Amino acid sequence: MIDTHAHIYSDSFSEDRAEVIKRAIDAGVEKILLPNIDFNSLGGMDDLVNTYPNIFYPMLGLHPCEIKENWEQDLERLKSFYRKGYHVAIGEIGVDLYWDVTFKEHQMRAFAMQIDWAKEFDLPIVIHARDSFKEIFKVLDEYNDESLTGVFHCFTGGEEEVEKILEYGGFMFGIGGVVTFKNSGLDKVLGNIPLSAVLLETDAPYLAPAPKRGKRNEPALLPLVVEKIAAKYSKNKEDVIAQTTKNALKLFNL
Repeated sequence: MIDTHAHIYSDSFSEDRAEVIKRAIDAGVEKILLPNIDFNSLGGMDDLVNTYPNIFYPMLGLHPCEIKENWEQDLERLKSFYRKGYHVAIGEIGVDLYWDVTFKEHQMRAFAMQIDWAKEFDLPIVIHARDSFKEIFKVLDEYNDESLTGVFHCFTGGEEEVEKILEYGGFMFGIGGVVTFKNSGLDKVLGNIPLSAVLLETDAPYLAPAPKRGKRNEPALLPLVVEKIAAKYSKNKEDVIAQTTKNALKLFNL
């Protein structure tokens, strides 16, 4: 299995990070992709990649909740950290209007600028979309082309959003613990998504799958997500793991 989105550098794992990694490996998780949040997360990501070079893979991007007045200077500075052959994606980037709408326009412009990075560096994008599909689609309608690929991380949209995303052509859907939540409705939407466009993710330490919901999430819980997906597609778990692994290897050029 490949966990395509986990914040293992988070302080939530500071007491037992090595044990968390061992449990992930024992559970069958072979690779873990690390999305960047801000400048503070860069060091933790580098430490993990240097210590476990065949397990962890870093991304470069500025989380939409970190976009403020000085976003242009922040992005200019962040871009200087890019390393060819090291970063596997631009992320996590996008628009988040759940907490605050003050910087909506700034977020959209920063999202667009980081899409330009992805095209320049020939990397996929990892999209954070929360209460913002309309804004995300507005930017993608302008910037999408055959060269742009990526994933809608922690996808929670409906049938209309699935149809729109599939029309773009180069995007996949990150499916994690939310699919196991009783009233999320995501399991009903999965039938509209081909398994060839599904990626596994945890978003650890957030969104632990049932029956661990409300506790700290970690990559070792990924089999609970696989079990739910397998049931929905009427596949065995091995087939789901094989296809989603193939998808991740292809998208992120691992």
